[in-house]
Parts: sequence; C-alpha cells; structure tokens
Amino acid sequence: MTAQLRNPVLSGFNPDPSIVRVGDDYYLATSTFEYLPGLPIYHSTDLVEWNLIGHVAVTPDHLAVHDVPTGGGAWAPTLRYHNQQFWLAVTDAMGRGTLIFTAGHPSGPWSAGTPVPGVNGIDPDLAWDSDGTCYMTYSALRLTGDGVGSHDGIEQVRINPTTGETLCDPYPVWSGTGLMFPEAPHLYQHEGWWYLLIAEGGTERGHSVSISRGTSPAGPFEGAPTNPILSARSTARPVQNTGHGDLVLGPDGQWLFYLLGMRTHGGTRSFSPRGRETFVTTARWVDGWLEVDPVELTDPQSGAFSDDFMSPTFPLQWLGLRALPADLAHRSAGHLTLRGDGAGMSDAHATFVGIRLMHLDTHTSVEVDTSAGIGGLSMRYDEAHHYSVEARGNQVIARACVATLSQEWSIERPAGTTRVWMTTRAVTPGFAAMSCDEVILGVDGPHGPIELAVVDGRFLSAESTCSFTGRVIGVYCESGEVSFQNFSYTGSGN
Repeated sequence: MTAQLRNPVLSGFNPDPSIVRVGDDYYLATSTFEYLPGLPIYHSTDLVEWNLIGHVAVTPDHLAVHDVPTGGGAWAPTLRYHNQQFWLAVTDAMGRGTLIFTAGHPSGPWSAGTPVPGVNGIDPDLAWDSDGTCYMTYSALRLTGDGVGSHDGIEQVRINPTTGETLCDPYPVWSGTGLMFPEAPHLYQHEGWWYLLIAEGGTERGHSVSISRGTSPAGPFEGAPTNPILSARSTARPVQNTGHGDLVLGPDGQWLFYLLGMRTHGGTRSFSPRGRETFVTTARWVDGWLEVDPVELTDPQSGAFSDDFMSPTFPLQWLGLRALPADLAHRSAGHLTLRGDGAGMSDAHATFVGIRLMHLDTHTSVEVDTSAGIGGLSMRYDEAHHYSVEARGNQVIARACVATLSQEWSIERPAGTTRVWMTTRAVTPGFAAMSCDEVILGVDGPHGPIELAVVDGRFLSAESTCSFTGRVIGVYCESGEVSFQNFSYTGSGN
C-alpha cells in the first residue's frame, strides 16, 4: 500500500489536514478560511483515491465568515471518532471562536456547532483518556480580549465536549523547542505513553514538526532528543513548508503522517501558486519515539472538472466567497446566473464562486453573457490579488490586480455570448526565469483564440499575497445580471 501513496494527496488549497480511521475507512478534513461551504470531508478506503463526500459547514450559521477579514474563518480542524460519533473541533477565527461539531457520519449532516468559550486560541485538538475525560489542547494565539495577537504557547483544558463547558482553568503544556509559533497540537496514546505532537517554526519555510511524551495526557511532557523530527527548511526537497500534521495507522500496519506542504517553483523556488496542500509520508516508532520520513513527490497528476449547469444543485467542488454558492448564484437549464451589487473582485464581498486551482499547467474557460450586467472569469487569491477576463458592454477587458496596482488590456467584441479563458503555464526555472508560471488571459474571437495579456504568476502565490488559501478560479458578477454556460477546467503537472 505505501508504495502506491500519491503526493500531493489533495492538490491545491487544502491545508491543515486531520485524518481519522474508522474500520477500513479513512476520513480527512482541511481548512477553508473565508470560503463556504466550509471544512470539506474526504473519504478513502485505500489511501490512494480520495473522494470529496461533503462539508461540515453547509449553512451560513455554521461559520460566521461573512464579515471576517481575509484569512479569518475556518482554521485547522481536528477530526476524531469517539463513542460511535464523529467529532470535529475547529477555530472559526474572528467569527464564532472555538467550535465542536458532531455527526453520525462524516458526510453529514453535522450539528450546529457547540462553542467552547473558555478556549481563547486556535488549532484545537480533542483526545479522551480511558475514563472518558476529554482534553482540548490548543495553540494559545489570543483572538479575543486584551492580549489579542499575543501567543502563549500550547495550552490544554479539560472540557465537556457535548456542552462546550470547560472543567478547569487552561494550563500550559509543552510548547516545543523554542522555535516560533508553536501550533497544531495533537495528542495520542501509544504503548503506555501520551505523545504531544506540534508544529513550530511558523507555517513558512521554517515550518517543522516536534514531539514530546509523558505518562499523562496533561503532561509533564519531555521533548524528543531528535526534535524537530521533520522539516524541509534549508533543503532542496520539492515540497517545502512541511508541518502541521496528523498520524494514522495504515491498512498494512504502516504509520502514516498526513501534513501540509507547498510545491515551490521558480529559479530560487520562491513561489507556491497553489498554496498549502495536503501530503503524506511514512513514519515509525523507534525506541519510544516517532520518526518521520521526508515528503517525496510522486508522478505528475492530471485532472479535469466541468459543469454544464444542468443540475439545480452545485457539485461539491464549488466554493463561494463568504457565502454559499447557492446563495450567490442560480442554476437552471444549462445556465448559471449571478447578480451583482457593484462589488467587483477587489471587494471582500465580491459575488464570486469558483473551484480550487489544482495544477501548475491549466486551462479554464466559460461562456459569458453580459447583455444585462458586468462580469467574467477570475482567478482569486484574495481581494488584493486577482486576475480577470471581464465582459463589459462591447468590450472584453483583461485585468491584473496586484496589491494597489492594476493594469488592463481590452478589445472590442461582438454582441452576444463570449467564451473567455485563462491558461497557466509553468516557466522553466533559471536565472532569467525566476517566476513560477505565466497566466495568459484570453477570449475566443471570430477567428480563434485571442491572447489579451500574459502576466507573471508569482504575484498570485502564497509568498506574494501572504494569504493562507490558494488560487481559486471561477466566475463573478460585478453588477446587473450575468449568465454563464459550460465551465471547463483541465490541469496537469507537478
């Protein structure tokens, strides 16, 4: 089985994975930040093929993301199975706070989410000891109160997970080796020891994984002599920023570590256009300590997604910006219709629905009818960084927005429906090609495809935007009513 493992496990914008095994089934959850539906659940029986089976947050009340700043929202879930029930703990950052969701099956429906007001931090973990006591261990980054923004290491508290009541005052536990930003704690019991696994070093190039152990789930904890047990920093490995992971036992008895990482590109491998993705590597217990192998890429993977909008319901791949896709758009008889209120893609509340961009070499296209509005196709990292091909009146406008800078290219177009498209193309790295890729913005004219602009892709990467998500490509409406047909995405390349 381990020889068949594929990396990445989940391509494009799938950070902070948490995994649980129930019998022969494996379920995995990742972060979604300001997008809805939130907290996708993936399923596999062989750890090779993964299918998206649902989301935890499928109503606007599950996560209060409508007014959170970019980068807020659903942070770092922990997915567990206890007493014949699935549990998911998560931080709704700058929204509802620390929450616990429950479900009989991970495809849903999930509960409304129970707040845990006594926890002021992020990345909550859930673990139960033999007498049923539930421990929530978390990273004490303060999101509320007088100390907003301060970080007090890793803390723990005993809770009633059904009511969200804390049963004692939070107390500090092991906070790593002294590297910055200890986070992503997970607590495990193995062969008589309790192990506390954390990430530290920040989620950037210094990201790493460290582990400690004690005889009680509350500690005291002793750090491993080989910490950090995993890091790609200062290496030439193709997957960088490795950290924030979760352990699971594979079907052949092999321990596996699911974690986030970033595929870097460019002459100095400085840019990660797909953001933080989910990867897997092998692990083992040696003399009472965990050893984790470096993450390796497998063969390049290709993929495709298309939507003819014939079904009234959205496929699970679609995401809405701070709102559910069904609340932003209407599907009927092969058309997707969006209505805009004047908020363009530079607005935090743009009327935008899209899918994760999963590959380095891609082509995305859609037919757009703007006879009653303004809109088009957009590749979004956040409201300050996005590229678009927009139909407006008798023009098609290619637009690149990078922070406070914006540039446009335009041509006239005939009336009626227009097919607009974007292509991403990897650049060959070298001293003359330091970027990760090119983004070609185009439109189909009467005599074939027309390239309106070729723009540098590095500005829509995690390192340039400093956003926690990844590229999301889809359709938007700035004003009036815009109709779309035949959305198509293809991609390839590691």
